[in-house]
Amino acid sequence: MSISALDEQAALIVIDLQVGTVANPTAHPAGEVVARARELLAAFRRRRLLVVLANVDGTPAGRTEYSEGARDFPPEWKQLLPELDQQPDDVTLTRRTWSAFAGTGLAVLLTEGGVTQVVLAGMATSFGVESTARDAYDLGFNVVLALDAITDPNPHAHDNSATRVFPALGQTGPVSEIITLLGER
Repeated sequence: MSISALDEQAALIVIDLQVGTVANPTAHPAGEVVARARELLAAFRRRRLLVVLANVDGTPAGRTEYSEGARDFPPEWKQLLPELDQQPDDVTLTRRTWSAFAGTGLAVLLTEGGVTQVVLAGMATSFGVESTARDAYDLGFNVVLALDAITDPNPHAHDNSATRVFPALGQTGPVSEIITLLGER
């Protein structure tokens, strides 16, 4: 499905484009995902719309098949990519959860700012991006997923999220379509 419209008060949330995540193998070239995210960042900043840069610095305390509790990531691992050209007006969120909403106050910040729609980009499709999209949808935000600015370590997980989960949570399309819609507002 293509994107039908962008709300007047849309925000861009870029998830986990940081040193540690882009160093891992991904389903799509990380450099291309970062380049598309940069295009979105520039377009949102030109229109003075809210930009949120979310990174992750560890894991929560729960036991999983992968670990026995909370982990801290090395300081260099969690650094946002310089290519994102972080600006003073950008909101930065550091978390230990999959979703950019969990425990960060993001929902309040967006609601108080009058934001009604979020555009999502980043990594990993089936973890941080999908979790954030699910929470945004559940909180009543209109959700847009920039499919060519998202990737995952697992191609099958990416495809499942992009083709089965995301259409139930919002609208999907390429960065070029989002930028065109921003220009039409």
